[in-house]
Amino acid sequence: MSLTHGPLTHQFFERAKEVLPYGVSSNMRYWDGGGSPVVASARGGYIYDFDGRRYIDYRLAFGPIILGHADPGINQRVAEAIQNGISFASTHELEVRAAERIVALCPSVDMVRLVNSGSEATMHALRLARGYTGRDIILKFEGSYHGAHDQVLWSTAEGDRAQVGERQRPTGSKQSKGLPDVLRSLIQLCPWNDVEVLGDILQERGEQIAGIIIEPILGNSAAIMPRPGFLEFVREQCDQYGIVLIFDEVKTGFRIAPGGAGEYFNIAADLSTFAKALGNGFPVAAIGGKKEIMLNLIWGKVMQAGTYCGNMVAAAAADATLERIQNGEVFPQIEKVGRMLMDGIAEILTRHGLPHFVHGTPGMFGYCLLETRPYDWRDLMEADWDTQAKIMSHMVNNGIMCENGPEPFFLCAAHSEADAAETLEKFEDAIKSVER
Repeated sequence: MSLTHGPLTHQFFERAKEVLPYGVSSNMRYWDGGGSPVVASARGGYIYDFDGRRYIDYRLAFGPIILGHADPGINQRVAEAIQNGISFASTHELEVRAAERIVALCPSVDMVRLVNSGSEATMHALRLARGYTGRDIILKFEGSYHGAHDQVLWSTAEGDRAQVGERQRPTGSKQSKGLPDVLRSLIQLCPWNDVEVLGDILQERGEQIAGIIIEPILGNSAAIMPRPGFLEFVREQCDQYGIVLIFDEVKTGFRIAPGGAGEYFNIAADLSTFAKALGNGFPVAAIGGKKEIMLNLIWGKVMQAGTYCGNMVAAAAADATLERIQNGEVFPQIEKVGRMLMDGIAEILTRHGLPHFVHGTPGMFGYCLLETRPYDWRDLMEADWDTQAKIMSHMVNNGIMCENGPEPFFLCAAHSEADAAETLEKFEDAIKSVER
């Protein structure tokens, strides 16, 4: 991806590179094809750079913005809450209220612990699964991203196909230098959406596996959906072998349905992790699950702690955001605009003779240029990503802020039908530019 900056934006980004490695505070924000995105301000479904250029934003901070940037109602609730303090070594009302709302919305969640980030949530969920079962091995699926900690940075969407082995005997591809090789022995990889390979692995190692962590929709891999019956099979196998089923709902939670993927697919996980849309951009996350498992989070059993867990800012944002979701004012607009985009992108690609597939739900969807439908990360890597990168670069440079490669589009309640119409116009312009 490449982004051409205006003069003031370029000047700012050069300043950033003097004090931040490559000008960013997260590797995910760096675009090596040219200028990386920078933001001077944001409001609703838009972000603005330092030259005043407006972008319709479908990155939405990688998914947290569910209501819209700088939502005045959420900001007001947070501002009021912090007048009574910010962090305490004690339980307070707002964290209880936020937890109550999560329990009310998510069918399989009995109890909740608030934490600070999606990575922190999945890290503690894995420890809890191991502590509860007395086993060490975690099974994860290729193409899934479960955070930035060492245990799960194996065979993510950025993995190297040459290093993942055969489908029947997958091996882990490191996403980063600095991952100790010894961790390979604690992670079992499996292709996504493949009941045969999963069944064979569990027949051999099922009683050694503490937990299966799974994105119910393959978020970083173009939002590929599960095959019919796949999630049900995973649930059945976990029951058979005494494995803790962990739904990583950092992306899908409170985004694809009010109760997340648990509600959408009607599958009861043992543990679930939430973040992103939980707080409309404020840093908040949660672990939730069955009471029997969650009550192991205590001295002498499973350690979970964090100075800022459940702080007033995070709890107030979560409480206010979830209240809006419970009131039913969020998803009708997202469904309408997101469906308009998904259908429009498919129609334009068909009309221009580009073989393609659009995956996901209106709140989070992706597309790929491919002759045959992809069902997992290995299939997806056969897509024409070079052409797609040219399309997306043209869109970004014409005011549509979207992600390159298999990352999905995210929608928020502030996006309008007019935004969708403009986006589809720019999308077709981009394809025509590539054809030329």
